[in-house]
Amino acid sequence: MKPQVIVVGSFVQDLTWNCANFPQAGETIIGTFSTGPGGKGSNQAVAAGRAGAATLFIGAVGKDTFAGGARAFYKAEKIGARFIEKPAHATGTAAILVSESGQNEIVVALGANAHLSKADLPAKLFAGAQVVVAQLESNLAATAHALKSARAAGATAVLNPAPMRADFNPAILKHADILIPNETEFTALVNLLPITGIKDFTESQLSALGDDDIHALARTFGPRVVIVTLGKRGCLVSQESGYTFIASHKVKAIDTTGAGDAFVGGFTAGLVKFKGDFLAAARFGTVVAALSVTKRGTAPAMPHAREIAAFLKKK
Repeated sequence: MKPQVIVVGSFVQDLTWNCANFPQAGETIIGTFSTGPGGKGSNQAVAAGRAGAATLFIGAVGKDTFAGGARAFYKAEKIGARFIEKPAHATGTAAILVSESGQNEIVVALGANAHLSKADLPAKLFAGAQVVVAQLESNLAATAHALKSARAAGATAVLNPAPMRADFNPAILKHADILIPNETEFTALVNLLPITGIKDFTESQLSALGDDDIHALARTFGPRVVIVTLGKRGCLVSQESGYTFIASHKVKAIDTTGAGDAFVGGFTAGLVKFKGDFLAAARFGTVVAALSVTKRGTAPAMPHAREIAAFLKKK
């Protein structure tokens, strides 16, 4: 079956430590360790695939044990994957600290992800896809190429500008139909784009803004749809015709790592499921994100279609 959703992005092996509280500078604490598949692109692909969309993940890995684990994971999940091997570089890794309250701190080493190239993404790969998703955790030239290829193939191009990087070129925004930043990324974009006329904008200032003001700023970014994810509050969907705020679902959060990826993957699966209805897709994404934080881990925490259906039935 041809993929409905193609995710071009990062695979990262998550190395996770759970602890009561984050250590202070110079402090050593005792915690517990686990490891598993992650990476923004891969997490989003798993979320979309488990939510019911025929999905293909495309990313770069090294020639190492972690790459073998990635292939085995996707085979077990029965989700399509195209891993481009970069023998001179290690598979990406992430050091993740998770506190008892479910908050996280993350450091990522991109490894092979930084060497994904335009040559690894021939146009024929995108033929027939309905949605193509990219982030900023891979080579940025390849990311821009993926979005342009999506447009050329008649697919909807979705950009999740995460993690925001010092070398980010705002010109990439013109290739995105849908932009999905979180609060940190939204703040960075406001400061980066000269059209806003704002400098030194902070997340504290963002949290004090009304929805009208957030929508007005989102309209300066360029893409026709901007979805600002606002953590446990929910998300704001900004379109040229107006905006809609969608509240999040109340759940007991165990681990918020990957919640943003769960939303993006759920949203893209929702775009397919609801035939391009942005609002229905965003509501679907909030369910996928809510369910993901009730489990530990990133990709392994992404909910399956049956869990999503059961949650919606209760609602």
